[in-house]
Amino acid sequence: MPFRQMMTDNIKVIKADGQEVEGLKASVQSKGIYLMQSDVLIEPNDLIQRIMSNGGTETFKVIDPGFHEGVHSIPAHYQMKVQKLGIPEAEKAIQSITYNISGPNARVNNHSTDNSTNIVNVNQDVADHLVLLREEIEKLVNASEERKDALEVVDAIQGQFESGSPSKAVIKSLVSALPHAGSIASIGSFLLSAIGG
Repeated sequence: MPFRQMMTDNIKVIKADGQEVEGLKASVQSKGIYLMQSDVLIEPNDLIQRIMSNGGTETFKVIDPGFHEGVHSIPAHYQMKVQKLGIPEAEKAIQSITYNISGPNARVNNHSTDNSTNIVNVNQDVADHLVLLREEIEKLVNASEERKDALEVVDAIQGQFESGSPSKAVIKSLVSALPHAGSIASIGSFLLSAIGG
């Protein structure tokens, strides 16, 4: 039987820097995990999560990656020595992962959906009008594709203001791409006037 056919477990590798590699097929045993591929770098202290068909997960800490180069018909692979973590240890290990993020709107959503709207380095009037503009589009634009396009235009306008040096010409062309409803147009006019110059 080819080795790959024995790889029936779905696993995810969680690196110490927060990077995740999903969709891997492996064979998970009590003291070891066999991964018949070499295109993933696995290092000591990485976490391996086994995603089970019943919805449960098991988390293992890599003690020794056990990488083996390919020989004859056996491809390069890992024979990892691992330690199974209980639920409290697994949660603690996952929470201790360091995420390196930067930028004015940087954020991490860990197992959650972000529905927030962040506006940084924008004066409060502009911020209020951007929120109002989104609300008006949600209210007035019925076609979902058109609404999605209009909201993307608002995101682009917001990006101009957040850049610290918004271009009046760019914002003017973005505003002209918005739906031509009275309240939307007047908010667009305010945003143009907020740039000055």
